[in-house]
Amino acid sequence: MQALLDAIESMPLPSGACRVFHGRGELYPGCEHWTLDAYPPVWVLTSYLPVTPEEVHRIGQALRARWETLAPGQPFNWVFQTRQEVHAHTEVMAGAVPEPHVVNEERSLYRVHLLKGYNHGLFLDMAEGRRWVREYASAHAGVRVLNLFAYTCAFSVVALQAGASEVINVDMSGGALAIGRQNHQLNGLKQGAQFLAHDIFNSWGKITRQGPYGLIILDPPSYQKGSFVATKDYARLVRRLPELLAPGGHALICLNSPKLGMPFLQDVVQAEAPELVFTQRLPNPPSFADASIERALKVLVYQRPEA
Repeated sequence: MQALLDAIESMPLPSGACRVFHGRGELYPGCEHWTLDAYPPVWVLTSYLPVTPEEVHRIGQALRARWETLAPGQPFNWVFQTRQEVHAHTEVMAGAVPEPHVVNEERSLYRVHLLKGYNHGLFLDMAEGRRWVREYASAHAGVRVLNLFAYTCAFSVVALQAGASEVINVDMSGGALAIGRQNHQLNGLKQGAQFLAHDIFNSWGKITRQGPYGLIILDPPSYQKGSFVATKDYARLVRRLPELLAPGGHALICLNSPKLGMPFLQDVVQAEAPELVFTQRLPNPPSFADASIERALKVLVYQRPEA
């Protein structure tokens, strides 16, 4: 636990939502089950193993002491979440969580929900992916984007802010897309986005008719029972890319599974869409450094050659 305490003692005041400590990267022996995130004005401590109340109290005291140095006189808010298999329990340990709770990342605002389930509304490890999409849309003014497994539509927000003409957001969860609509409103984006609460695999006709697209984003869950299993379903996605991508267009192909490395995605693309050309793997944020690059988040960029 000492590495986590050391990180707290030296951490700067966060300017936006970010990860502060990533024990899951297995770079800090004995701290593999700990993570610490900032969703200003709230700290989120997570343990992936059972821990004692004494450990939690000690970390909370360290957080409070550092906060009093960083922001003297400001309210101190933190929550603790334990995750075990399919269950998560979250408790407010001090202060309160705003409602609504809005955080920023670079030039964008997002609504988050820290007290509901595993996911908080914004995946912090995808920050470099969002930065790449922002830069891509800025360099390809008017690009049309297909955002599959859109969740709360963060990719859509940055694409439209940077000059995309239209983003088609598709996700099975109407609740997630409702938050996506709020995210667009928070950022003053009143047009250009569609929100389709559809099962992607049953909606190819509608998706295809609105194509082709200059940029397609695939960011599915690695495993979601009854919805998506990467080892079985990723091939069904990738084989659609050549007919959906405009000549010269790009696909951002993402996978966050510690069990499946970069060769898995490359083999799927080679088998299902061999005409696509691999251009790069995006780096992950430094705060998500991992002892194994193959276990960490994979974000690959492919291009359909010009006709």
